[in-house]
Amino acid sequence: MIYGAKLGNPRKSILCKVERKVFTEEEEITFCSESVPGFCSFRYGLSFLVHCCNVITTAQRTCLNLTMVVMVNSTDPHGLPNTSTKKLLDNIKNPVYNWSPDIQGIILSSTFYGFVIIQVPVGYFSGIYSTKKMIGFALCLSSVLSLLIPPAAGIGVAWVIVCRAVQGAAQGIVGTAQFEIYVKWAPPLERGRLTSMSTSGFLLGPFIVLLVTGVICESLGWPMVFYIFGACGCALCLLWFILFYDDPKDHPCISISEKEYITSSLVQQVSSSRQSLPIKAMLKSLPVWAISIGSFTFFWSHIIMTLYTPLFINSTLRVNIKENGFLSSLPYLFAWICGNLVGQLSDFFLTRNILSVIAVRKLFTAAGFLLPAIFGVCLPHLSSSFYGIVIFLILVSATGSFCLGGVLINGLDIAPRYFGFIKACSTLSGMLGGLIASTLTGLILRQDPESAWFKTFILMAAINVTGLIFYLIVAKAEIQDWAKERQHTRL
Repeated sequence: MIYGAKLGNPRKSILCKVERKVFTEEEEITFCSESVPGFCSFRYGLSFLVHCCNVITTAQRTCLNLTMVVMVNSTDPHGLPNTSTKKLLDNIKNPVYNWSPDIQGIILSSTFYGFVIIQVPVGYFSGIYSTKKMIGFALCLSSVLSLLIPPAAGIGVAWVIVCRAVQGAAQGIVGTAQFEIYVKWAPPLERGRLTSMSTSGFLLGPFIVLLVTGVICESLGWPMVFYIFGACGCALCLLWFILFYDDPKDHPCISISEKEYITSSLVQQVSSSRQSLPIKAMLKSLPVWAISIGSFTFFWSHIIMTLYTPLFINSTLRVNIKENGFLSSLPYLFAWICGNLVGQLSDFFLTRNILSVIAVRKLFTAAGFLLPAIFGVCLPHLSSSFYGIVIFLILVSATGSFCLGGVLINGLDIAPRYFGFIKACSTLSGMLGGLIASTLTGLILRQDPESAWFKTFILMAAINVTGLIFYLIVAKAEIQDWAKERQHTRL
C-alpha cells in the first residue's frame, strides 16, 4: 500500500490509499471523494446529532417566549371560591401567575446573561477538556432545568430566573464547545457542509417551537411544553454519550477508510498537545478582528429579525396570534433550508477548484450581508402587499444564512487549533451587536412609530455594508503565522 499526502494548500490536504498507483492532483481528489463514504458516513451522522442538540437547546430556550402569553394572560385572582369547575380545571392545566411586564422581561432575558458569561471560559476550556463530556453534561443540565421550570414557577419567580440563568449558561456550553468538534472531525473540503448542517439546528428550533407550542398549550397545558422538550433533551443526551467520541481515532464504529481519510486530511492541523493561547497575537491579528466584526454584523440583523418579526407582522398585516405564529415561523424554515444548501455549495466550489477558500468565504459573507440589507430596506414599502411582505421576510432571513459558509466558519481556516476560543470571542462580539440592535430598535419604535421600521432597516443595511467592507479588506483564509509556529513546535 502507498499513502500519499499533499501538505500545502489546506484545500488539497487529502491522503489517499491506493495500490501501486500514482494519481494526478485532479484524479486524486476524485478518487478520494469516491472511495470514502459520503453523505451516509459517520461524520455526517455526527453532524446531524449536533444538529439535533442545537434544535433541542434552542427549543428549550425560546419556548418560554410563547408560553409566557398563557402563563400571565389572566387578571382574575387565582383560585377564587366562585370560580367555575371548568375554570378551575383550566387553571390546573395552565397555572396563571401575576408577573408584571418588568418581571417577564427579566425572566425572558435571564438566559442571555448566562449565555454571555460562559462564552470565553468555554472557548478556552473546550480545547483542554473532553468536548464529549462538556456538551453531554451541559445538554443534560439544560434538559433537567427545563423539567424544573414549571414547579419552579409555582414556588416563586426568583427560582424561575435562577433556572433560566443556569440553563442559559449550559446552553452556552453546548453552543460554543461544539465548534471544537470540527477541529478533529471535519476534513478541509467538507467544513462548509458539516458545520452548516449542525448550526442550522439553531434555525430549525424556533420554527418547531412556533408551530407546536401553541398546540401543546391548548391541548395539554403550558407545563407540558417544558416537560416534552426537557424529556427529548434527556433522551438525546444518552445518544450523545453513546455515539460521540472526541477523536475519530478512538471511535469503535467508524470505518477504517473514513477514519484514515479524516485523520490524514487534518495531519497538519491536529495535535494532541495543548499550548497556551497566543492572546497577544490574536488581538493583533486583523483576520481575527474581521471575524469578530463580521459576527457583530451578522447578529445585529439576526437578532432584529428574531425579536421583531412578530411585531412587524402584527403592525403591517393585522393578523391574529395563530396566523402571526405561523407566518413568523416561515422565515426560520427557509433559513434552515438555505443554510444547509450553502454548506453544500461552498464545499462544491472548493472540491471542484472553482474558487479559493478566501474567495468562497468572502463571496458567501457578501451575499449574507448585502441581500438581507436590500430585502430589509424594501419591506417598509410593501405594507399594502400581504404576499410581498411574507416573501421578503423569508428572503431576509434565508439569505442571511449565507454567512454559514462565510464569516461564521472562517476561524476554522485561519487557526483550526484555536477555533473554539476564536468562535467564543466572536460569538460574544455578536451578542453585543444583538443587544445593541434590540435596544436601539426598541427606542426607535417608541419614539417614531410612523417611520420606525424604515429607520430600523436602513440602520441594519448601514451596519451590514460597513461590516462587509471591513471583512472584504482584511479577512484571510490561510493558517496564520502565530498558529503555524505553535503547531510546528509540537511536530
